[in-house]
Amino acid sequence: MSGQERILGIDFGTSNTAAAVLTPDGVHRIALEPGEETLPTAVFFDFDAQDMLIGRAAAQAMIEGRDGRFMRALKSILGTTLAREKRQFLNERLTLIEVIGRFLRDIRLRAEAETGQRFTRALSGRPVRFHSASETRNAQALEDLRAAYALAGFEAVEFLPEPEAAAFAASHGEQDKERLLIVDIGGGTSDFTVCERAGGETRIIASAGIRLGGTDFDRMLSLAHAMPLFGHGAKIGNLLGEGSHTAPRALFHDLASWEKIAFVYGRATLEEVRRWERLAEDPVLFERLGHILEMHLGHDVAYAVEAGKIAANRASAGMIDLSVVEKGLRAEIANHALQAALFESAGEIAACAGDVLSQAGCAPEAIDRVVFVGGSSLLGVVQARIGAMFPAARLETSEVFTAVVDGLALAAG
Repeated sequence: MSGQERILGIDFGTSNTAAAVLTPDGVHRIALEPGEETLPTAVFFDFDAQDMLIGRAAAQAMIEGRDGRFMRALKSILGTTLAREKRQFLNERLTLIEVIGRFLRDIRLRAEAETGQRFTRALSGRPVRFHSASETRNAQALEDLRAAYALAGFEAVEFLPEPEAAAFAASHGEQDKERLLIVDIGGGTSDFTVCERAGGETRIIASAGIRLGGTDFDRMLSLAHAMPLFGHGAKIGNLLGEGSHTAPRALFHDLASWEKIAFVYGRATLEEVRRWERLAEDPVLFERLGHILEMHLGHDVAYAVEAGKIAANRASAGMIDLSVVEKGLRAEIANHALQAALFESAGEIAACAGDVLSQAGCAPEAIDRVVFVGGSSLLGVVQARIGAMFPAARLETSEVFTAVVDGLALAAG
């Protein structure tokens, strides 16, 4: 690819990242890893090699138990105080914005290596709202992401709401007039766009979003099905006097949250859990918890919960395999339990879909097609709640993991 410098489209997601560029032949998705068009948004600081790994290599290093620090869902910390706190990584003290900057730099370098072209400009996806409950945090998150792109070596970056990018991809090349609703349920947010297509042109009418997505679903399921096996909700005897109290919840919530797992490990926390074990009515639960903290198995548990969620969505039941903690340890998630656990969240998502219709001045009957994108849009409970709102519309799932980056490349071109 040569000629005039092209703009690199980057879908920096909570769970996965993709990059693409528009060429004379159409959208070209960058193979960020051999044979792969998406890359897990994960990093691993390898203490022995003194190197930072990203994507599947980072996940594999964690699975192998190599000495280091693994992190996922870094996008979720944008706009929070965690983003700008200095922490020790290898031989440096870095903020998480700087870590994200290095991740994005690797994306840029891989795109340049594959295309033989230098990229100094990017069009990045962004949620409609990073933080739905705080305008201050929402604005700060965008500035944090802009700073990360600058650290990655991009001289200029512009942003496009992710569902709007997906809207361009969903309607590209079509000539018939119709009105679409894009439903983009990702790892960290749920975003919606109402658009109209006519004469091959796409017009964005309205967009809305909330901070609720797949990592939140994982946390809910972990707290309900996995964490009780490690002491969540269990009783601990009082240190002085008789009686007991419930184990403090904060540690379990952090251990169930992808973006916080890397920060739960430490001597003081482990010693506190060992104290709980001595005072507990059921010491085995906290013995397991201590083992997780001592062996840094929090992400292994999170991956097991995620796999169980996916399996339960596809069949009558799924299994959370926790044998990495204790041989034979597992927890079943029935499909009906999955739907019950996520029913309220699916309702919040459906309510946001209703909000974007109100902003667009559009009745549900006016929507011709509902397009689901984003990995978490595959959840049956989400599709059922949204589908019920649009009985006359065609429902389709299209390029779930690449619709946003395709649209970014089209918009950038």
